[in-house]
Amino acid sequence: QVQLVESGGGLVQAGGSLRLSCAASGSGFSINGMGWYRQAPGKQRELVARISSGGKTTYGDSVKGRFTISRDNAKNTVYLQMNSLKPEDTAVYYCMQEILMGGDYYARNYWGQGTQVTVSS
Repeated sequence: QVQLVESGGGLVQAGGSLRLSCAASGSGFSINGMGWYRQAPGKQRELVARISSGGKTTYGDSVKGRFTISRDNAKNTVYLQMNSLKPEDTAVYYCMQEILMGGDYYARNYWGQGTQVTVSS
């Protein structure tokens, strides 16, 4: 089974920065798109950022100009650099990787365990 392990969450003051990482373990697979989603208590999960296998990026409107998504294919890792953080960014952040297992014809979405980001005012 493929596992995604997230790190980098924590408590930060408004205006500060955090960098999240998410690495996929295992072998015998390739990765297509990668992304970050977030969810606050009682709220639905929303897209934060996505990066395709070719490096094309997409951002949610609320984070454009503040967050940057990137990937390191050699490390099976996706990053989220978060700058100018606001209290409204407080949520559990989940990474997602679209993984194609050897022998399969299409990729499946795998999710990280989630990491808490708390931004104080």
